[in-house]
Amino acid sequence: MSAPLTTSVDLPIAPHPLPAKTFWGRALRHRSFVLGGVLSLLVVASALLSLVWTPWSPYEIDIASKLRPPSAAHWLGTDTFGRDIVSLLLAGARATILVGIIAVSIGLTFGVCLGLIASAKRGWTEEIIMRFSDFTFAFPAVLSAIMLAAVAGPGMLTSIIAIGIFQIPTLIRLTRGSANAIWAREYVLAARASGKGAFRITIEHVLPNILSILIVQATIQFALAILAEAALSYLGLGTQPPQPSWGRMLNDAQTMLFQSPMLAVYPGAAIAIAVLGLNLLGDGLRDLFDPRLARER
Repeated sequence: MSAPLTTSVDLPIAPHPLPAKTFWGRALRHRSFVLGGVLSLLVVASALLSLVWTPWSPYEIDIASKLRPPSAAHWLGTDTFGRDIVSLLLAGARATILVGIIAVSIGLTFGVCLGLIASAKRGWTEEIIMRFSDFTFAFPAVLSAIMLAAVAGPGMLTSIIAIGIFQIPTLIRLTRGSANAIWAREYVLAARASGKGAFRITIEHVLPNILSILIVQATIQFALAILAEAALSYLGLGTQPPQPSWGRMLNDAQTMLFQSPMLAVYPGAAIAIAVLGLNLLGDGLRDLFDPRLARER
């Protein structure tokens, strides 16, 4: 008995699923992230450029050329000491970023470590760390810089330590709160049931899951560090002459506001661009790291 004839039907082939949207693919479509990244890269590029080239020496004083208007030789003019403003802005970006990076690194190192310890140990350990955080939070960067300047004298190191100390309590609180939420998750409870210790769980499960929050907060703290550095330099507690600084430029320009107001506009605009860029970058990173918003984009 012959087998029944069958007719083949060409079934439609299911299309291959499209690859998931990559982080950078979504990032390049996020306006806040792109604009913030461009502004931040502009400031970083200015600082790096000042290491190898400036139109004029930012330390050279030429009283005969003071308060000159913008020209081919001096693109933004000169200040009250005859120094080229473009060169001062480039060198000032270098000092600002250096202070910001070191201060934020101090805050992240101590703040994250203490926050993770408080979340993992609980009890008296957590209580002591959080009370230390409250005590440190009572001393803003300016007050800390005044006390340090009275002991060691004003300078860049004083501003770095003062800003770094001010960063610590904020990062302790953020780390501890974020880590507490992770410790309550099922996979952490399963890891504890399997015999893993608190240190191993912190390194393998807690820290990786709060890393995105810490990255976003680091950009915001960087912006605050730039503002604090400018304020301390303006008050004479931060970067000292002859090292250029945006805050120092504002201090030098305050006596010439009516004669040459642009001397204050240029460093003020540089500070605004740096802070705006970092804030926009932080907002963009927050949206990109949020899985709910990532699915919507």
